[in-house]
Amino acid sequence: MAFAGAGETVNHPGPRGLLYQAFLVLVVLALVAGAGYNAYANMRARGIPLGFGFWDQTAGFDVNLHLIPYSPLSTYGRAFWVGLINTLLVAAFAIPLATFFGFAIGLARLSPNWLMSRSAVAYTNAVRNTPLLLQLLFWYNVVLKSLPAPRESIRLGDAIYLNNRGLFLPALVPTAEVAWFAATIGFALVAGSVFAAWARRRQASTGAQMPTLAVNALLVVGLPVIVAAATGAPFTFDYPALAGFNLKGGVTIIPELAALTFGLVIFTSAFIAEIVRAGVLSVPRPQTEAAMALGLHRSLVTRLVIIPQALRLIVPPLTSQYLNVVKNSSLAVFIGYPDLVQIFAGTVLNQTQAAMQVMSVTMAVYLSISLAVAAVLNAYNASLAPKER
Repeated sequence: MAFAGAGETVNHPGPRGLLYQAFLVLVVLALVAGAGYNAYANMRARGIPLGFGFWDQTAGFDVNLHLIPYSPLSTYGRAFWVGLINTLLVAAFAIPLATFFGFAIGLARLSPNWLMSRSAVAYTNAVRNTPLLLQLLFWYNVVLKSLPAPRESIRLGDAIYLNNRGLFLPALVPTAEVAWFAATIGFALVAGSVFAAWARRRQASTGAQMPTLAVNALLVVGLPVIVAAATGAPFTFDYPALAGFNLKGGVTIIPELAALTFGLVIFTSAFIAEIVRAGVLSVPRPQTEAAMALGLHRSLVTRLVIIPQALRLIVPPLTSQYLNVVKNSSLAVFIGYPDLVQIFAGTVLNQTQAAMQVMSVTMAVYLSISLAVAAVLNAYNASLAPKER
């Protein structure tokens, strides 16, 4: 076999090589066809569904967490969407939180403060060397299930309740004035973006810095507050209240969601911390010394000099950790969180016996999510590459 180097011509296979390759393709196709026919014959002999006719059948089971309307009279297809949304919900919570804590712990490991750096080392070593499933069971069974019953809830006034059935928070109920509030926030975001772009161009041409952060804070926070005071409150609150042996009203964060999120965030942040530490240490020390010689504060050196250069090495392995968050969320089945695996690949599969269809769809969903996350981060990583002049 010949390998082409720079400027060399690639050698194409001759007739014998093409014949071998064609034979190999035929063998693979024959094996796939044989396996498919064998599965079809066995499924037909055992009365296992061969299509997706079950998709529109009544599910007949309830789900304790659903962000879209669902009841036992809903279809298996509806149950699939409930499980998918619950899986995406965990990822939406866990990925930003794990990133924030991972960066904070990674920078803490490099801190000159001995106590802070040693604490970060102890955290990463303990978490990375403990199985994720064990951590999930710890958070669920040891921490959350040991909380008091609803009547003895840990409470903050009459607004927040914490017990072994979850965290109960006030729910926002929109009023007629919410349209003005939403339009104001949209205008503030656009105006803030325009001002930030103008400030960057001005700094590039004159070197003068503008208070971009303060102006954006005033726009995004101050302007909506003024509009809300003038037009009326855009939201009212629906407070949870004790009714019988449980609480009603408000928003409930069930223990399974909390345990899964805590476990994924803590476990993943330890690995992200090591990635951040390695990326920061890869930045040549003269870069830091030059920035310090210009009189920049240490926090500015980290934010403006070190992190932008380190990101080019941090993002590729960070992508793998984000993909692991999505895939590791399937361990939710062990603590009873109703994600895609528990609802669709568990309950729906057991009731319909359509194993091939259910598992194929489940694997395709996880593959699609992983490819989408990887595509976004690869595009971001490409934007970090030095531009050719």
